[in-house]
Amino acid sequence: MSIRRIMVFAALFAACACCLADTPPAADKADPVDFQWGVKIPLRDGVKLNATLYRPQAQKDALPCVFTLTPYIAQSYHERGMYFAAHGYVFVTVDVRGRGNSEGEFAPLLQEARDGHDVVEWLAGQKYCNGKVTMWGGSYAGYDQWATAKELPPHLATIVPVASPFAGVDFPRRNNIAYPYDMQWLTFTSGRTGQEKIFEDGGFWIAKFKELYLGHRAFKDLDALIGNPSSTFQTWIAHPAVDAYWDGYNPTAEQFAKIDLPILTVTGQYDGDQPGALTFYRQHMAHGTAHAKAQHYLIIGPWDHPGTRTPRAEVGGLKFGNASLLDMNKLHRDWYDWTMKSGPRPEFLKDRVAYYVLGNGAEDWRYAGSLDAVTAESRPLYLASQDGHANDVFASGSLDPGKAGGGKSDHYVYDPLDTSSEKVDGAEVPNMLTDQRWILQQSGKYLVYHTAPFAKYVEIAGFFKLSAYIALDQPDTDFHVSVFEIQPDGNNVFLSDDMLRARYREGDRVARPVAKGKVELYDFNRFTFAARRIQAGSRLRLVIAPMNTLYSEKNYNSGGVIADETGKDARTVNVSLVHDGQHPSALFVPIAAEVAAEKK
Repeated sequence: MSIRRIMVFAALFAACACCLADTPPAADKADPVDFQWGVKIPLRDGVKLNATLYRPQAQKDALPCVFTLTPYIAQSYHERGMYFAAHGYVFVTVDVRGRGNSEGEFAPLLQEARDGHDVVEWLAGQKYCNGKVTMWGGSYAGYDQWATAKELPPHLATIVPVASPFAGVDFPRRNNIAYPYDMQWLTFTSGRTGQEKIFEDGGFWIAKFKELYLGHRAFKDLDALIGNPSSTFQTWIAHPAVDAYWDGYNPTAEQFAKIDLPILTVTGQYDGDQPGALTFYRQHMAHGTAHAKAQHYLIIGPWDHPGTRTPRAEVGGLKFGNASLLDMNKLHRDWYDWTMKSGPRPEFLKDRVAYYVLGNGAEDWRYAGSLDAVTAESRPLYLASQDGHANDVFASGSLDPGKAGGGKSDHYVYDPLDTSSEKVDGAEVPNMLTDQRWILQQSGKYLVYHTAPFAKYVEIAGFFKLSAYIALDQPDTDFHVSVFEIQPDGNNVFLSDDMLRARYREGDRVARPVAKGKVELYDFNRFTFAARRIQAGSRLRLVIAPMNTLYSEKNYNSGGVIADETGKDARTVNVSLVHDGQHPSALFVPIAAEVAAEKK
């Protein structure tokens, strides 16, 4: 799998079936557990959800209840249920409406707010519950914690949303760019039973995505092409920009202001749902009360999407230190003990933000009082080139400190009928975060910029930003920008990326065609979080490229309704990137804040 593929496809696994591999670490010494299958939970409209109940066998007194609300069939979380019930909690796994053995009809995401509220209040009234209820889970089961919290159920004591997609931000599209993966996920959650074998058949899905991509077919035809016509898919693509439809999935500003309970948000640097998880976090920080914000903690590990629940020591060719392998079961238990049993604050949470620094002797956890405090400064590096040539890894432009200079503009030409990226996208590459075949194979079709080698190590932490002055000769196109560390031996490490559809350069809610030849400022300001020590002798590499991959909705550059477009609508676009005194295109690098306590 290419870097290109994973950075587009990572966001695809937003609400994915990573729970299929949801096997926690081996349990420590634990108490026996009582088990009850087929518990029926009534909802306000008469629908009954099916649940599996796990309780400590020796339970005498009422205890706090933990539940997970999942579309992936409740038995997927059997190991978690056994663990928490063996450690002093009642744990309940619940099939969402319309899935598994629950009644009703499944409507992805939208249904979980009211249903989650009703589950909280029903559990609070059971004899085995002491009235304190919380939730467990990541991805979809992280999202529905926020959905439940916005309904303000009185007995919801705390939430721990992990890898939570934010509808319209990172699932089922990122920055208004949709994914063919949407239909893979919708097929996985079709009907009432699990569709694991279908979902996990990578060869089948790649073949279908190739059929769409190589045939230049309309994106709206994908569900029929796959053989699973979906009203949900058609509704999603009918709302290509953030609007009231997407707003309805998420808490409003007024609801965020009322959410006042302890919250532990967890995500990872390579988590495809990091944009969503951090959007929830930022919205709560923006609108919550001072008391609420003081109770909200954030952890950003080095993990990918599944690793946010079961951390692994290696992802995509990158190896992490032992400190990264948090026992997430224990961390959750410590959090629940603190917030619901008057125990001590979890020892791991030394401040309100914990983040993991990768690489080159810096592998360890760092702490800050806020997400903004992680970054000391955003340092500009100005784009430049010799005679307008920046199209090759070995003859690239430069990223220079100091002031913007002159020089000719850089250019690339993108033909949406070019399908050459399929040669790399269709291959399986285990080292997806370090492989660089995609950029070598596509040499000449992108813009590439490098810094000079660093004289000493530089520690980055926070969010990159690219401000680029760009002119197009077509009304629209899609951009993918990415940043890498290129080590002294030539090895490549992916750091962060962003993507932007030109018509939404002024915001996700406003579509404006591009005026031909007009130089405009494009702000790429939604890069993913990165924290890494860049070693001495390394360089940074910036790549600015078109979105042209099996794993993304194809924009044919015509300015029309993208989901309806086919190869007949294709227009070749000439992209010009200007960098001179009047147009100081620059990459802004997040320099890590000094951690005085550690230095002492």
